[in-house]
Amino acid sequence: MHEAPPVPSGRLAILRAVQPDAIGRPTSSPTPPPPPQPPQWQTLMLASANLLNLALPGRVFYENLEPYDDAEYERKTAWLAGMLERLDADVLGVQEVWDEAALKAAVARSGLKRTTVQVPGAENDAARGGASGTPRVGLVTRLPVESLESIAAFAPSEVVSLPEIGPLERFERPVLRAMLRTPTGLPLHVLVVHLKSKRPKYVQDEAGRVLEDRDDPAVTARATMRSLLQRAAEAAALRRVVVEITGRDGEHQGEPLVLLGDMNDSAHAVTTQMIAATQAVAWDRGARDVALYHALDVATEPALKRDLAYSHVHQGWPELLDQIWVSEELVAGSKFALGDIRRVEVFNDHLHESRERWRSDHGFVRALARLRR
Repeated sequence: MHEAPPVPSGRLAILRAVQPDAIGRPTSSPTPPPPPQPPQWQTLMLASANLLNLALPGRVFYENLEPYDDAEYERKTAWLAGMLERLDADVLGVQEVWDEAALKAAVARSGLKRTTVQVPGAENDAARGGASGTPRVGLVTRLPVESLESIAAFAPSEVVSLPEIGPLERFERPVLRAMLRTPTGLPLHVLVVHLKSKRPKYVQDEAGRVLEDRDDPAVTARATMRSLLQRAAEAAALRRVVVEITGRDGEHQGEPLVLLGDMNDSAHAVTTQMIAATQAVAWDRGARDVALYHALDVATEPALKRDLAYSHVHQGWPELLDQIWVSEELVAGSKFALGDIRRVEVFNDHLHESRERWRSDHGFVRALARLRR
């Protein structure tokens, strides 16, 4: 049995470490490579805000609601201007705008500079006196807008029939689709949405009079079913738009997408997951390409109090209806990542301050996104 040679120590070990090579040069350990440089980030603030019937004074937006008088309009735009200043968003998607002019007035009053304000279908000009029938969604951004369109109609294959009502062929509140350009030149796709609420959808005549007994629980249940079907149909139609942008084989491959909106349901509800398909990622790796990720779930700096992340209180029950979703280009763990979501905040203190309609009945959600330079 052979014994292992003794391990050199002390001066002998040092001499052996610097023995000359074959041509007489002393050898030494190679110089370690320099440490990697930290990434350089370009930050973007993304936000979503339901403004609760933002309209000009004297403007009738619903027949059963009084229009704002001058004092109420003044208070609403002043409050909104303060909130916009706090959000300080580079990209803000808004919902429930009846008059684009009212939003422009609030933005101007906020002191935010170099902003573009667009609410398709709610323009106040010679051709249109604001939105009619239903409020619209809009975009407030500091980034250059390269394209913007309002998507109202479903594709023929997406039309569904609502019981006792008939074919549903379009979004109740058209989706806004925009393509922006970041300061580093990266295309950024944005969708602003406001899906059908959970409010029961009763059968009405052409004048809007309800033709059903709203005091009958069975009737209300069926009317609520119609609302669910409508929101599901809108979700399916919106899913097609998401896949068009995120698909790896499409013209926009590798370009990040941000969806901002009032989903009127939770992040893990069936209708929301019809749009995002995040849950499919658990068993289908290929689904990652066309999935959307809830900003709160993929934030690299977790919220301190996740139980405080709600944006609406209905009959005492808090829910996070207002959400920000991103494609995998903004998910830190993805091999296609161009950046990440650093943190998410919900501005909801005002939900407990009062119920006056010059405030919004929704909290505003903001996410800090980072893109590599």
